[in-house]
Amino acid sequence: MPDKAKAVVLEIGYHFSGSTLDFNSCNLPVQVAPGRSNNCVRVMFDGVAKAFSDDIAIDLGTANTLVHVMGRGIIIDEPSTVAVRTRNAAREILAVGRKAKALMAEPSKGVELVHPLREGVIADFVAAEEMLRQLIRRAKTMLGFRRPRILICVPAQATPVERRAVYETAKSLGARKVYLIAEPVAASLGAGLPVGEPGGAMVLDIGGGSSDIAVLSAGEIISARTLRIAGNAMDAAIVRYVRRQHQLHISDANAERMKVQLGTAIAKSSGRVAEAHIRGRDLQQGTAKTVVLGARDTADALAEPIEALADFVQRALEDLMPETLRDIRQRGIHLTGGGAMLDKLDVALTRQVGVPFHLQPNPMHCVVKGSAAVLAGLDSYKHLLMKN
Repeated sequence: MPDKAKAVVLEIGYHFSGSTLDFNSCNLPVQVAPGRSNNCVRVMFDGVAKAFSDDIAIDLGTANTLVHVMGRGIIIDEPSTVAVRTRNAAREILAVGRKAKALMAEPSKGVELVHPLREGVIADFVAAEEMLRQLIRRAKTMLGFRRPRILICVPAQATPVERRAVYETAKSLGARKVYLIAEPVAASLGAGLPVGEPGGAMVLDIGGGSSDIAVLSAGEIISARTLRIAGNAMDAAIVRYVRRQHQLHISDANAERMKVQLGTAIAKSSGRVAEAHIRGRDLQQGTAKTVVLGARDTADALAEPIEALADFVQRALEDLMPETLRDIRQRGIHLTGGGAMLDKLDVALTRQVGVPFHLQPNPMHCVVKGSAAVLAGLDSYKHLLMKN
């Protein structure tokens, strides 16, 4: 065979078995360069197989849902929202994600915005199923997938009933296999922590509906727990504060806007915008009213949920073995999740707990990236998965 023909034989004739390339069934004349082994060729085929992988990792969050596809990265990042119209006791799903929020910008009779997840777990099974169905269908349309393997993240202390609801939802979408993993465990991997090394590594993942802690050492989960206080609880604390201090009722959306624009855990050292105009309903007059609020207001409003987070971490530390606790005090605690992005939160928690806190780069993506890493190396990480 001429050299050129031998050089291109790798491009044709390989076979597929399931979702992986069946190298052993390839009865091909393969030319191996001097000094190279057949393993080099196998690596080339493995690369082709991964390019055609149909694995999907999903961070199913209370506030946002992210979808990661092997070889493509994060292809979907949408609000976990569903627009629903109710007529004669019958519900019709109109849109999900950003489209649902956009639809609500134009008020329509009988249409409401539903949040399928509450405190990190499914609260509305039908809405959650349709939201996942549309998002996964979008991913499959983009990539032409067959029945995928799906890994979904859930709170560390999700109940068996809650875990089963997530599992059944994914299974109903035609998944070939469904796996579940605790959010902080996935976050640890996504943050690149040395979870396989001796010594403790601790992560605090703060989402929209729940905050989760995981402690890992030598590739094993030492501790995992959940607190149902996170980003949404911060919004609720702002609503209560404005009501108490200004006799003004503001919407959750306005509270979130205030948190994003002004939110800080420590007002004195904050570099946030000085003030913002917040509109709501005067509780005494019943009319529209606007007040001017500053960073000090958000720091005061958020003091309670931040203290709850600090107590949550402190209790987790108290339950650890002395040697693991010593490792974590030296290495610090790693912050992930959208709620961790609150200005100066790492500083406030460090002061209250007495252990250094480190905000990870791209904290919102740590969970889904860690989930993708688990799917990519499933044989190595199976022991970290949760029971369905």
